[in-house]
Amino acid sequence: MQHLRQLLEIENSELAQLLRFSLYGLEATLNQALTEFPLDPGVKICDEVLQELHYLLQPTPSQLDNGWEDVPNNLKLSHLREAFDSDSELNYYLGNSQLQSQTDSDLWNEIQRKLLRVPEDLAASWQQRTLDMAQEIGAIADNSNLYQLPFIRDEIIYPGLSGTVQTQGLSLSQQALLNSQTSQSNTSDLLAGFLHLYIKFIEIDPDLHHALKSVFSFDIISLHSKPEQKNQYINALSDRFGRTQKAEENADPLLTLRAWIDMDEAIHSLVFVPPSERYSWWGKLQNESRRILKKVTDEAIKTGNKVRIRQLSGIYADICASSKDDLQLDCGGIPGEVLTCLRVYVQINQEESPGRVIFRSSR
Repeated sequence: MQHLRQLLEIENSELAQLLRFSLYGLEATLNQALTEFPLDPGVKICDEVLQELHYLLQPTPSQLDNGWEDVPNNLKLSHLREAFDSDSELNYYLGNSQLQSQTDSDLWNEIQRKLLRVPEDLAASWQQRTLDMAQEIGAIADNSNLYQLPFIRDEIIYPGLSGTVQTQGLSLSQQALLNSQTSQSNTSDLLAGFLHLYIKFIEIDPDLHHALKSVFSFDIISLHSKPEQKNQYINALSDRFGRTQKAEENADPLLTLRAWIDMDEAIHSLVFVPPSERYSWWGKLQNESRRILKKVTDEAIKTGNKVRIRQLSGIYADICASSKDDLQLDCGGIPGEVLTCLRVYVQINQEESPGRVIFRSSR
């Protein structure tokens, strides 16, 4: 890989350009192959190859300083890029980070994934706007070419494109989940869905971070720039998945409740910076875990336990006595308010357990 990187970094080299285009083609081919052959024995190694390709194709700081920033101006969807980056309402929810993609295909997917983090009405208007702008340059929506993510239901998250720009869209797939793991109960189905969905989403979205206290207590960590943290987060998520399954098998309501509280924390600790808006696609997806947690809580109460669970939200000063080891950001949301609840506040009989949140600094 070292010599590939060296060749890619050579300025004004036709060979470097040829190699870059070839690697983009290989990346697209392997992604399509993973979708078509999810049970192939080479899937794990193929995922690692794709990570190496993604790393190779990232421009270095020296390349950015020597004209790589001009590449997006040659994109067919450059007008879409400019409109997206300059929208103040989007910036409110997404922060002021600019789009990074260097190809039309990557740009389409980067924009569509970011729209999953903003309120659904804003996302819907922008999704239509992206389709209109794509149509202006001869590209049309294509729901037949979708990268499938394993989950408990089938859902087209966003379409791909065909025509002058060709790229995959994104979907949830029950069959992909069945290919990954067979589950025994409805709650386990959702658990397995979150586990496999998250593992796959981490691979395709470099904006994802984690804030799981048991892995790292002091900050919100990028999974893209810290691969060792990515592995530790996935291992922790998998471990909590296993413990929750075992608790359900034991049919002990309190054991199941405690396991689900930990699992719910791991699910909500996969975050963006700033965190997704509560009524976005991402926010509603994660809230499915809280709905199951409510059912598990009700079961524990039915067996004679006194249980109180509170999702912490609103003004941080009003809830900070019920939380611990909180994390602070200076972007997103309203200053002084909670951005997302990572762990719920819990009272089980005489035992109290604080919650944990990410909040916006009041400065």
